[in-house]
Amino acid sequence: MQMETFHWKKNQGLAEDYIHQTAQAADLFPYHFGNQEDWQSRVKWLDEGQSARSVDRGRLVEVLQAYNKKIGNAPAAFDQIAALASKEALAIVGGQQAGLFGGSLLVLYKAISIIQLAREWSGKLNRPVVPVFWIAGEDHDFDEVNHMYTLSNTQQIDKIKVDHPTGQRTSVSKLPLGAVAWKEALSELDQSLMDTEFKASLMAKLEKATEGDATLSDAFARWMAVLFGEYGLVLIDSDEPSLRAIESGMFEQLVLQNEAFAASLLKNQDEVMQAGYSPQAEVTKDGANLFVYAGGHRLLLHREGEYFTDKKKEYQFTKEQLHDLAVTSPAQLSNNVMSRPLMQEFLFPVLATVLGAGEIAYWALTKHAFAQFGMKMPIVAPRLEFTLIEGTVKKQMNKYDFTFEDVLYRFEQKKQDWLDSQDTLRLNERFDQVKSEFRDSYTPLVESLAAINPGVRKLGDTNLVKILEQIEFLQHKASDAYKTQFDATLRQLERIRLTILPLAKPQERVYNGCAYMNRYGNDWMKDLLENSIPVDGLHRVYYL
Repeated sequence: MQMETFHWKKNQGLAEDYIHQTAQAADLFPYHFGNQEDWQSRVKWLDEGQSARSVDRGRLVEVLQAYNKKIGNAPAAFDQIAALASKEALAIVGGQQAGLFGGSLLVLYKAISIIQLAREWSGKLNRPVVPVFWIAGEDHDFDEVNHMYTLSNTQQIDKIKVDHPTGQRTSVSKLPLGAVAWKEALSELDQSLMDTEFKASLMAKLEKATEGDATLSDAFARWMAVLFGEYGLVLIDSDEPSLRAIESGMFEQLVLQNEAFAASLLKNQDEVMQAGYSPQAEVTKDGANLFVYAGGHRLLLHREGEYFTDKKKEYQFTKEQLHDLAVTSPAQLSNNVMSRPLMQEFLFPVLATVLGAGEIAYWALTKHAFAQFGMKMPIVAPRLEFTLIEGTVKKQMNKYDFTFEDVLYRFEQKKQDWLDSQDTLRLNERFDQVKSEFRDSYTPLVESLAAINPGVRKLGDTNLVKILEQIEFLQHKASDAYKTQFDATLRQLERIRLTILPLAKPQERVYNGCAYMNRYGNDWMKDLLENSIPVDGLHRVYYL
């Protein structure tokens, strides 16, 4: 396994500072993933001071068993679920929305991070530490998860997407796509992928994952079980009705203490701002931080006087009515980004949660909310990050002397430098000389025209600009003609760029994993899963 470590600075400043333990960020979290003593402290808190407000472990195990049986998870996952029944068992938890055919590569890396940490700390603590992947099926942003990208053989970024089946603003887990939509998406993927020895098996597994009247959440869960079930990854959809039933007690508290909950978030928001950061999520004084299902839609609630109401004020509930829903019909309620961490803590004995940079930033708003409900924020661990570089791309980078950092920060300059180094005719230099000499000889003449007539002087200025424009036009045409000699090189350089920084974003945030599985099978995934990789917040370049 050939891999290099690289510090790719996060765009999210709070997450970057937290990972590297700067004082202003550290104060926003009770633990740090890099401190071994903090892990021991968290274990002690879970063993001795865990909140009484936690779900019945036996009921949770039953829910997990039923759901993982439904999605066809592997025996190793059921072993982990059984282990969770023990009071000694802890959990590493992370999650993501249910993306098409697994979503972008970062989703796979998050699962790998969860499995790596669970295995590491199970060994260190000599007790069960269960890897749990929380599918955010309750989210309703369909456009965020209904597509995937692959890089085609013709160096085009192909987008494959499915259309919204109803148009209703409701949870992804409540939207069956239908056989026709799945068939079309699979056909598009099939056409996008090159023919390899792995393709038939890959497509067959994806077809099985989309069988029946599958929602994106159903297909995502089945596919994740195929990829990670043998490593014991336990899956659960946040919108699963049986899970909602055991969340009732926490929903009750979120309703009854709603004003205090909002106040605790605002307190954290002030602290985040005082530390010099912009809050990642919007927190308001009247925000309920809960959704309700009504009229076929998932509606965010806020408090208005004595009522909880949606944005359009089409539905309203008293606190008593909302509390009654929490007790009798918890499936009608749903968490937002602020209440979901609390629900996760209510359900699982969370040793650590695996988060991306943006998630780390909005979890910084929840420290006081955890305390409000007698809980404590778990250890926040940054997910593993990778860029996959194929052998041919690596050879091309070596050939043209491009480093990974060059591609990230100075690709166009390096490309131009290479082209300039091939320019034996010194075209740019000679054109610049012609323009300079012409300007030097022509400008004094134009200036002298003022003595004849100001209008003639103005005409001379205009003429000077036009002649220089024509020289530059010829320069560009000559440059383009010269570059055609290097079409093959330019295509290779573009392949490097599209591999590492597609759509001007990190590879892991754009490309789906299926293209890499199609070309290389699953050995690269096994490398990342079975070799110990420290969860340290650094980026890794993996050479396929």
